Amino acid sequence: MLKISFRTYSLIALFVVLFITVVIGVLIYSHREVPVKPVTPPAAQPMAYGIRLDSMEIVRGSVANNQNLSSILGAYVADGIIDRIARSTSDIFDVRKIKAGNTYARIVSKDSSRQTLYFIYEINPIDFVVYDLRDSLKVYRDKKKVTRLIKTSTGTITSSLWNCFVENKLDVHLGLALSDVYAWTVDFYGLQKGDNFKVIYEEVFVEDRMIGIYRILASKFQTNGKDFYAYHFEQQGKGAYFDENGQSLQRSFLKAPLKFSHISSHFSGARMHPILRIVRPHFGVDYAAPRGTPVVALGAGHVNELGFHGGYGRFISIRHNSVFTTTYAHLSGYAKGLKAGSNVSQGEVIGYVGSSGLATGPHLDFRVYRNGTPVDPLRVESPPSKPVDAQDMMKFKQLVARMNLELGK
Repeated sequence: MLKISFRTYSLIALFVVLFITVVIGVLIYSHREVPVKPVTPPAAQPMAYGIRLDSMEIVRGSVANNQNLSSILGAYVADGIIDRIARSTSDIFDVRKIKAGNTYARIVSKDSSRQTLYFIYEINPIDFVVYDLRDSLKVYRDKKKVTRLIKTSTGTITSSLWNCFVENKLDVHLGLALSDVYAWTVDFYGLQKGDNFKVIYEEVFVEDRMIGIYRILASKFQTNGKDFYAYHFEQQGKGAYFDENGQSLQRSFLKAPLKFSHISSHFSGARMHPILRIVRPHFGVDYAAPRGTPVVALGAGHVNELGFHGGYGRFISIRHNSVFTTTYAHLSGYAKGLKAGSNVSQGEVIGYVGSSGLATGPHLDFRVYRNGTPVDPLRVESPPSKPVDAQDMMKFKQLVARMNLELGK
């Protein structure tokens, strides 16, 4: 039997202790937090219109009255390039449509030459066209990043819809949109104090700047003790407004042929004429409005008569169908190109408020005839347009239920 000396035992024990000590040390060190030197991320490269401005900078401007592409770029770009832009890129954007007040930009090199490398024209707050002038002319259209924010606003009428929006510091464009939604169902000239509304809508932002109202999603308008609901719904790729039962809010006729005015004279069988000073029927409604206010066709139709018509002054008569005809009198002028025999669409501008003929001031004398007999324009009822399709009704009802939670119905 092999005998191991005490000394050998001692050496083996010492080796084991040293081995364990080393292993434990390695394990402790491997789990120790080691400070890491932070890495600074590279600075974001400045961009404009989707173009990196690494060695370039941008110079912005606004189109002045009577300016065109040549007068904007003439001092920076050769005439030949301007001519090429005008002649060969009209299919992308016709430079003859450059408008005063719109924004443009030149992207130039930062060196001493200050060479114009790009020219950008903003067609509207969202769309723009880029002219890449570097090696060879390249032209393309693009859009700015657009975001939409859903908002809710309420208001109570004290005098008029317009004043309500001004008093509550609401975007007046929302008021115009609201009046368009209810153009066929709410008489905005008959609003009373205490009438109110609640509207859910989308605001459009471009580069964090609010540029306008995209559309109304749903709304409730309470007038004369009755609630009128409107819901925006799309079917077959086309959006329209419907009531809670899926009936279209659009009618064959608008409620009135002009916006934001007041009624100076109602339909009457016996009215004292303000100039002739005799009592006679007034089979129409007088809408007082500033001279030049656009007048639109109440519905689609055919222009029967256009011209000076005695005491009515400048006058238009439109036949809408076999039953209804409307007339518009005391105009200051007619829409460009309109003449007897023209076809017009609903809401199309046909003329402008004036005081031609026998009139004490600018206003529109508006009349409606049913089968040749004058009827009160404020009492005309017209059938609704196409309702929500049967196959889309379930989806529409789900939309209504969701929006009603927001409207508080």
